Amino acid sequence: MGHDGPGVHAGGVEEAGELATAIVIGAGMVGLATAWHLQERGVEVTVIDRDGLAAGSSWGNAGYLAPAKTLPLADPSVWTYGPRALIDADAALHVPLRVDPGLWGFLARFVANGTMRAWHRAMAALAPINSLALEAFDELTDGGVAATTREGPFVIGFTGQAPAEFFLEEVRRVRGHGLEVVVERLDAPASLAPILTDAVTSVYRMDGQRFIEPGPFVEALADAVRARGAQVRTGVGVSEVAGPGEVVLESGERLAADSVVVATGAWLPRLARPLGVRVPVRAGRGYSFSVATEEPVEHPVYLPTQRIACTPYQGRLRIAGTMEFLGPDEPPRQRRIRAMLSQVDGLLRGVDLDDRRDEWVGSRPVTPDGLPLVGATEVPGVYVAGGHGMWGIVLGPATGRLLAKQIVTGDIDPVLAPFDPLR
Repeated sequence: MGHDGPGVHAGGVEEAGELATAIVIGAGMVGLATAWHLQERGVEVTVIDRDGLAAGSSWGNAGYLAPAKTLPLADPSVWTYGPRALIDADAALHVPLRVDPGLWGFLARFVANGTMRAWHRAMAALAPINSLALEAFDELTDGGVAATTREGPFVIGFTGQAPAEFFLEEVRRVRGHGLEVVVERLDAPASLAPILTDAVTSVYRMDGQRFIEPGPFVEALADAVRARGAQVRTGVGVSEVAGPGEVVLESGERLAADSVVVATGAWLPRLARPLGVRVPVRAGRGYSFSVATEEPVEHPVYLPTQRIACTPYQGRLRIAGTMEFLGPDEPPRQRRIRAMLSQVDGLLRGVDLDDRRDEWVGSRPVTPDGLPLVGATEVPGVYVAGGHGMWGIVLGPATGRLLAKQIVTGDIDPVLAPFDPLR
């Protein structure tokens, strides 16, 4: 497919005049949602993943479906916390001091986007897809995906009013881009979030957002894709996309289809760069674990200063956070778990931080400008869907819907135009 602007017909697979088939590489939220929507349009799908379902950054994240908080990662605060990221290995954002020209080039571009002008430009691009995010989840669950989304409210806490003012200013900016954000201060936060200690003095509730248990949701989505006749092959690595509609597996087996979608998260560059996708993608690794609580936690709790997100999870509390720029296949580092424990020290009560289970690290696919890579590559019939940073879960279903439309009809939805992978 050619590289065209919004609304341009670019030759979808329906024009082939034969049974439409597709291969989707990657079985996370983005890849499986794309597969589901291709099936909605009558395409026969095979899904391939090197590891397993939700094996990248889908399984252990906080599961926030919060369009009001789906924002550009780079903002002017990067100039404040950036230096600390280099010298403090326990900071919420950590960049290792190592010889890695690719990483330093990426970070230079990332920091260059830490301006208010760049933030507004990126937010203007994200706002239209954010506005589709929740209804896209409803489309999946109404269409047979046996999973649920849960309503908030989200409880957002600060240890002082000064950092809360930054949050409130951010809310005003988001509203300026047309998104509805319902926020009010809580005078009695213990009614919604009894796990917060008195050290958390400025507390707000945000309504209109949802959350999920991401691993079970992605597994239910995979079950629905299988039930519609797709093959879902896990433990199968891909060596290359050899050309239009041809995929070479690490075993040497070759697969062919009318279209191919590369949705491999933080591993995207290995397959996408030979397809003409030059925007760098780096792994921004996040960690999580679950803990026991004295009383059930009913609502998500977010601590923005500490960059810690807490979510009810299977009768426990999942604590997620931190970001480190390391390779996606490097082993987890217990020091990052300890740093997260330090971040919440004195802020949570009735939480047994020694009873940790499900310790996990996942690699978020981060781009320098904070925008995903969704659309056609230089190779006809080959597409990419990735680079969502921290927002692959919340934006995955909407991404899958819009990309499937492009693949089948050739029409590029204007919502996807800013995410052109060849930009």
